[in-house]
Amino acid sequence: MTAEEKRDLANSQYNASNIQVLEGLEAVRKRPAMYIGDVNVRGLHHLVYEVVDNSIDEAMGGYCDRIEIVIHKDNSISVLDNGRGIPTGLHEKENRSALEVVMTVLHAGGKFDKGSYKVSGGLHGVGVSCVNALSTHLKATVYREGKEFVQEYSCGKPLADVHVVGESKINGTKITFKPDDSIFITTHYDYDILASRMRELAFLNRGITIILTDEREELYDGGIKSENFFSENGLPDFIAYLDENRDKLIPNPIAIEGERNEVPVEIAMQYNTSFAENLHSYVNNISTHEGGTHLAGFRRGLTRTLKSYAEKSGMLAKLKFDISGDDFREGLTAIISVKVPEPQFEGQTKTKLGNNEVMGVVDQIVSEHLAYYLEENPKEAKTIVNKVILAATARHAARKARELVQRKSVLSGSGLPGKLSDCSERDPAKAEIYLVEGDSAGGTAKQGRDRRFQAILPLRGKILNVEKAMPHKIFESEEIKNIFTALGVTIGTEEDSKALNIDKLRYHKIIIMTDADIDGSHIATLILTFFFRYMNDLIEKGYIYIATPPLYLLRKGSKELYAWSEDERERITKEWSVDGTERGIHIQRYKGLGEMNAEQLWITTMAPETRTLRQVTIENGLEADHVFSMLMGDEVAPRREFIEANAKYAKIDV
Repeated sequence: MTAEEKRDLANSQYNASNIQVLEGLEAVRKRPAMYIGDVNVRGLHHLVYEVVDNSIDEAMGGYCDRIEIVIHKDNSISVLDNGRGIPTGLHEKENRSALEVVMTVLHAGGKFDKGSYKVSGGLHGVGVSCVNALSTHLKATVYREGKEFVQEYSCGKPLADVHVVGESKINGTKITFKPDDSIFITTHYDYDILASRMRELAFLNRGITIILTDEREELYDGGIKSENFFSENGLPDFIAYLDENRDKLIPNPIAIEGERNEVPVEIAMQYNTSFAENLHSYVNNISTHEGGTHLAGFRRGLTRTLKSYAEKSGMLAKLKFDISGDDFREGLTAIISVKVPEPQFEGQTKTKLGNNEVMGVVDQIVSEHLAYYLEENPKEAKTIVNKVILAATARHAARKARELVQRKSVLSGSGLPGKLSDCSERDPAKAEIYLVEGDSAGGTAKQGRDRRFQAILPLRGKILNVEKAMPHKIFESEEIKNIFTALGVTIGTEEDSKALNIDKLRYHKIIIMTDADIDGSHIATLILTFFFRYMNDLIEKGYIYIATPPLYLLRKGSKELYAWSEDERERITKEWSVDGTERGIHIQRYKGLGEMNAEQLWITTMAPETRTLRQVTIENGLEADHVFSMLMGDEVAPRREFIEANAKYAKIDV
């Protein structure tokens, strides 16, 4: 058949009947990732957020102060609030109950009516109808007008009309849903992921009680787990929570509140002795981790006001170099929360605010309130300015160290560290690098790897703890310099000291491979802390992974199996056991990567067909900040409590 004949045949087969029109919620079920991001863990939990967002909208409007979320035994979810209750009357245009319209029509709801909600949360605006479409069963119960209304659905389709089932003395809405396991890769809810978001919402909306309960008794030795999240002061409480493992420079957080042009602004900020800048921004309760105009306005107002005060006080007179914007934010933890009636988002993930008018609003409010604070609190003001001067001095030293590293890279030709065993693949998308603990394991990994696409960089001992080190010390660290040069990236420009030239990255899989013991976990956490603080873009893009070497090799006669956990070892032992004991079974415990030969390391940990890699993702930037500062900071007690509470899970969740 000629090419022309093939085209004619294809044209005859492709006609109007091939054009699909997906009505109602069919589009959501057909392409769920377009609406909730993905069909894995993140998308699964996003369903809960969409329902809770409706309750938070009621709370922001002043109609609700209590929200209860329950994870039931079958991994279904219920969300109950004491708001006004979704209207159940007849919707004239749709000629059916307003409740049914909200539950079955995309972009339908009170948040699109300015009279109902001044501002509303929810990133995509698809709301509870999207949750309905992706659930095998959903039950909506509405308490209002002295009655209890109910409607149930299956895969987004009503099973009956809205009907009254009884009387009610309360107002509110209860949504109970079970995610569709034919759509989602997993339908198991993670309590900690939900808890971190509920805690965040409680801080962002002071005075609201949010209760999270997990009824899955098998997870808690026959009991249940429940937490109440409530904040009386809001953002200052949030700052205290984030900085509880850092040494603060001023006694209390600086709280800023104001409103301009119908845009309420809330800010809390605290200086500490660390060297990290931790700015977290929100629009209508949604985390904007890419920043935007509200963050730019905060930075501009902060820099101008502090610099003006420092110059007037004469504290900068002896400084021999200029102070940059970064210097004013070193050791600063701040939360910026704005409520915008019609937010416009930019960026691929829609988490960067684009409303230009918000920049000026935040700038003005910060300038006015911060100037007043500095004048009224001269002791704290002097402490802050001294911190800024120290930051500027350290940045000047760090720039010299960074320039020295990058100059050496240029002078030495390729600039690659001598320890690096590079791969032949030059396409970053196909190349991967293993950061391996110790020269011994590094040598084994070099022998076992596929040199076509796998590079090996051995790291000697524990790398520098960047959480407690001054910036110039980081660039003087030999191991960290090797990581920078091996990856091909440089960091820092005159405009932004943390800017990463990710275009030069040589590998799109960066794999941390350490021993499966306490020391190995500590080294992996040190490396992760470095990436989180200085190369966060690589985590955001999904380039960072953790290798999972086996814990045991079990042998019995000619049979040989690896075990990656204690449970797996016990299972294999039971299967091979004759008399219920381990008699006749040889169990080898791998204390380090170096105990495996090259072939074993390849099969278990490095071969793409048989290895297991854990991708490092940041589900919640604030929680990650809190955990890293706690794990790598000076306070021992909270670190011990965290390890004791999480040791049984034997994994790193970020």
